[in-house]
Amino acid sequence: MRPNKILEAWKAGKPVVNGWLAIPSSFSAELMAHQDWDAITIDTQHGLIDYTDAVTMLQAISTTDTVPTARVPWNDPAAIMKLLDAGAYGIIAPMINNRAQCEAFISYCKYPPMGQRSNGPIRAVIYAGSDYQPNANANTLAIAMIETKEAVDNLDEILSTPGLDGIYIGPADLALSYGREPRLDPTDQFVYDKMMQILEGTKKHNIPAGLHCGTAEFALEMIEKGFLLTTIANDARMMAIGCQQELGKMKGVVKKESGSPY
Repeated sequence: MRPNKILEAWKAGKPVVNGWLAIPSSFSAELMAHQDWDAITIDTQHGLIDYTDAVTMLQAISTTDTVPTARVPWNDPAAIMKLLDAGAYGIIAPMINNRAQCEAFISYCKYPPMGQRSNGPIRAVIYAGSDYQPNANANTLAIAMIETKEAVDNLDEILSTPGLDGIYIGPADLALSYGREPRLDPTDQFVYDKMMQILEGTKKHNIPAGLHCGTAEFALEMIEKGFLLTTIANDARMMAIGCQQELGKMKGVVKKESGSPY
């Protein structure tokens, strides 16, 4: 089976720099994958991407060694299994708030006897190799999003769930759940402290932690703190920022980027 370079990096204690795709385009996926990201996530939750788009985007990413992952809209077995069958090497599931939800999520990602994933890796076998089925459980990632007050309250029980490969913090939803301003790279000390609380929990349980960041500067700071996966913005926001910077040189002023950070 094709090795999962995210897992290889984590086992070596090295951080993974992740790209994020919100635009439903195989070309933009291919272009992003050729920019030397360690991994790229196809966002079918808040991105404008459906399953048909995701399949062509996975094919485009496969022109590189960049590891393809996907965020699903919800903790739904149908969406999770279809994206794994299409060749995603990891699934990020939003709003995992307790141990029962985490157990269900992991079961959707793993073949029996570890889980209840149905057999049918129609494209995964092409991408990963003919020995995909016996090796998939050890090489495809189940990453639970910790992004609510309920999840923080249940952190230890979530992190102790057998088969959990990693967690991913959504800072904007985390802030919202506490009645705070939703933003990436939070300056609110309360939200920042909650993120650090989650990170310390992951270190205690030896679970890799990921975080969605708005800038490279903040991502580098978070890597120093111990995060092993950091995402920087997304393709749509990077396009907007790049345009504004170049147009600013032409027009003498750089507009403040107003699009969604996701």
